[in-house]
Amino acid sequence: MTASTTAPPITTDDDWWRSAVVYQVYVRSFADSDGDGIGDLQGIRQRLPYLRDLGVDALWLTPFYTSPMIDGGYDVADYRDVDPMFGTLADFDEMITDAHALGLRIIVDLVPNHTSSAHRWFTAALAAGPGSPERARYLFAEGRGAHGELPPNDWESIFGGPAWTRVADGEWYLHLFDPAQPDLNWRHREVRTEFEDVLRFWLDRGVDGFRVDVAHGMIKAEGLPDVGFSTMTTGQRQVELLGKGRLPYFDQDEVHEIYRAWRPILDSYPGGRMAVAEAWAETPQRLARYIGPDELHQAFSFDFLDATWSADSFRKVIDTALAESTVVGAPTTWVLSNHDKQRHVTRYGDGDQGLRRARAASLLMLALPGCAYLYQGEELGLPEVLDLPDELRQDPAFLRTGESRDGCRVPIPWSGELAPYGFGPAGSELSWLPTPATWQALSVGAQTDVPGSTLELYRAALRIRHEHPALAVDADGVTWLESEPGVLAFSRTAGTTVLTCVVNLSGAPVAIDGYGEPVVASAALTGSGSTRLLPIDASAWLERR
Repeated sequence: MTASTTAPPITTDDDWWRSAVVYQVYVRSFADSDGDGIGDLQGIRQRLPYLRDLGVDALWLTPFYTSPMIDGGYDVADYRDVDPMFGTLADFDEMITDAHALGLRIIVDLVPNHTSSAHRWFTAALAAGPGSPERARYLFAEGRGAHGELPPNDWESIFGGPAWTRVADGEWYLHLFDPAQPDLNWRHREVRTEFEDVLRFWLDRGVDGFRVDVAHGMIKAEGLPDVGFSTMTTGQRQVELLGKGRLPYFDQDEVHEIYRAWRPILDSYPGGRMAVAEAWAETPQRLARYIGPDELHQAFSFDFLDATWSADSFRKVIDTALAESTVVGAPTTWVLSNHDKQRHVTRYGDGDQGLRRARAASLLMLALPGCAYLYQGEELGLPEVLDLPDELRQDPAFLRTGESRDGCRVPIPWSGELAPYGFGPAGSELSWLPTPATWQALSVGAQTDVPGSTLELYRAALRIRHEHPALAVDADGVTWLESEPGVLAFSRTAGTTVLTCVVNLSGAPVAIDGYGEPVVASAALTGSGSTRLLPIDASAWLERR
């Protein structure tokens, strides 16, 4: 299929991504337009006004490409087409046109580390046999042992088990994830040329940016050496070394050659086309190498997501991230939840306590300088679904490790009294994962225009973030203020206007009158007279002019 005529950018602001609020859409679980129980591109298109009114700047769409869906679309069979499950290329074009008309940008997931085993390249590689040019596009190797019966090395899959699968002719192929996701050989010129063309294909259709999946993984160490750290001998998974040591299949220096070739392509299109890396590295200094004027625009900072509910933990993460941002001259990215992690309502304690803390953490995140990434449904206060029946789980990691990411991927509730709460068209009762009965009260319809609801809190905070001069991209950064133990307080300044964010992680209410007049709070303030108190597990923005 040929690409459509280049769609114009929605503004000429090339730096929009420096302070954007990006909303992650897990396509299968956002909105179903045709009643088959699976979210799709037309469903997203129909709900674009909701996202505009929420106040986000951009949408990041998880993979919607042609795929067998072994790993929720992260096993791509055709990078230039839409899977019929989600619609057509025409649906995509209509959706992006409507998004741009509403002032929303579109970021798409790019999955370059591996293809699907159903990709035409891999089926050709299997048919061609050892030593063929077709196999050179992937990482095939002879096995060890007297008859090649052992894997080529001790590498383990991120999903558990060995990272190698043997084919009928005796060779093994590498898959850092599921066997249905064979790793590409990024030292092969044809692989690099192919993905440069894929970038142009979607940029020509008007895409505003890319989220690069496993951005640290495309290059493997020469010779494919052993890690020397195996489940068989230690009882621990190699994946636990992430961030603690460099693995021979992650964060190799040559990976930066790829991004230095991509950046001129992005820069050649108008409107500030960007790319953000999902990258893990041994040190903050190595992670910072992915960002810069000749490589990618951003890299996800997952430390904020992993912070524990304590003032010390959040303070350390924020200070570290801001220091790294200064070094590379790029904005920090903040994220609390995504499609791979347990929802932060549940991480923070679940129930009422978890929701209080999640609301407070959201205000904290949105007050920080940089780019914030929201995961669909967090604006509704959705918790993780922990009791999905095993037979309904579809995460490939579940079969290998017993760990499942399906609980954060349950379709979000829109309205109505019966599940799946408006996920599909009127009368549809289908959803690919069941929606809990308790989510009726959390639906968009149940929370809209309800004072104090989580949805209205997000709408208010995002509106203020866009309008308040002290939260603008050119405002001063974070200035920490003296505060009681267990309380975080920092200010941001623009001219004579000061906005202070206070987060109460202590065990008692705290007085906040000295910080200014309240602008928004995650929980109702208490106290009387001249004393206003911020409850426990709550945050507030206060203003002085």
